[in-house]
Amino acid sequence: MKSSQLPVSEYSPFYKDYLQTLENVELIEELEICVHEFIRFVQNIPMDKFDYRYAEGKWTIKEIIQHLIDTERVFSYRAMRISRNDKTALPGYDENQYVDNTNADARSLQELLTEMAVVRQSTLSLFKSFSEEQLQRIGTASNSAVSVRAIGFILIGHQKHHQNIFQERYL
Repeated sequence: MKSSQLPVSEYSPFYKDYLQTLENVELIEELEICVHEFIRFVQNIPMDKFDYRYAEGKWTIKEIIQHLIDTERVFSYRAMRISRNDKTALPGYDENQYVDNTNADARSLQELLTEMAVVRQSTLSLFKSFSEEQLQRIGTASNSAVSVRAIGFILIGHQKHHQNIFQERYL
């Protein structure tokens, strides 16, 4: 399925901006490609930028990478639950609390990027396992309806959103 074919009824308006960062991409293909593009992009950032904050209270690049990893784990879990036809409403999570309770800035860039690649490989395996019917299943997460396939596209858009922020505010 292409991102342009995703009905707006399958995700919260909150994610509209993330999904608009996508060109007309295919879900599985882009999940695979974009993580490699992101890693290459990050590896070309000057080392002195990884602990930089562009304003008081803003996250560092390392913290954002950890945030991407954490978010991917949470959203993949949501996708798995919804794909299995679990009708339990899934709660949101406080991304700031998560970042405040990591040690991202004490980790090496290579550790973070390796973890990101491994988590994406797991996500990719999960999404490849879904049938077309499972991808179309809709559940509730963060008090909004969301489909399994929308979660995949949101993960891609979320990653691209933060890559754009790196370019605009950190470099």
